[in-house]
Amino acid sequence: MLLVKDVQKSFDGFRAVSDAQLKVEKGEVVAVIGPNGAGKTTLFNLVTGQLKPDSGEIIFNDENIAGMPPYEICRKGISRSFQIVNIFPRLTVFENVRVSVISYNKRTFNLFSKAENVAVAETEEIIESLGLSEKVKRISGSLSHGDQKVLEMAIALGNRPELLILDEPTAGMSPEETLATLELMKSLSRERGITILFCEHDMELVFSIANKIMVMQHGRTIIEGHPDVVRSNREVQEAYLGGEA
Repeated sequence: MLLVKDVQKSFDGFRAVSDAQLKVEKGEVVAVIGPNGAGKTTLFNLVTGQLKPDSGEIIFNDENIAGMPPYEICRKGISRSFQIVNIFPRLTVFENVRVSVISYNKRTFNLFSKAENVAVAETEEIIESLGLSEKVKRISGSLSHGDQKVLEMAIALGNRPELLILDEPTAGMSPEETLATLELMKSLSRERGITILFCEHDMELVFSIANKIMVMQHGRTIIEGHPDVVRSNREVQEAYLGGEA
């Protein structure tokens, strides 16, 4: 589904991503891990069009999307969340998700239809599936940090993605919220068939859900493979996991 091949990106002479390699098959849950500054978020920004690579290929469903604008990449089936929550804080939960659904369907309001009747069923289905039904009328800015992160996932689902990219989905969450998010990610993969690519610092979460792990350091790919193979790799242990696994 997604192939990142020999991708490079520099900023004022500093190489943030160097010859990155990543392969994501349809239906997988793939984690990208590495120390702070390893290039994980930059890589996600390259895949989703926030940045244009200096060189290399980013192939999604057999098409090179490298350098395409974010809205085109979104239309092709890739949605994402961000490290810093990106929602409309003054809108309700329902309104946030409906904006995404309407955008995907390219629907506009007209003078002869009531706005409250547009995209209601699909919006409600997404909200219910992510466990936000009891907060559907809440102003989004008043939600807990954990609920705002879940809402951001709901907004991403409004674009009906084939590939969902999550940048540190449990950052700042309590242990209870982290566990709930883990179960939510499993549900999205299992029940909706969504392929998930995420980066995360919580190693317990990573090794409990990921089918495959890619490790980055200094912008390059150290290893990519099954969690057991990654866990036993000496370079990974020294660079990230802190010695013997």
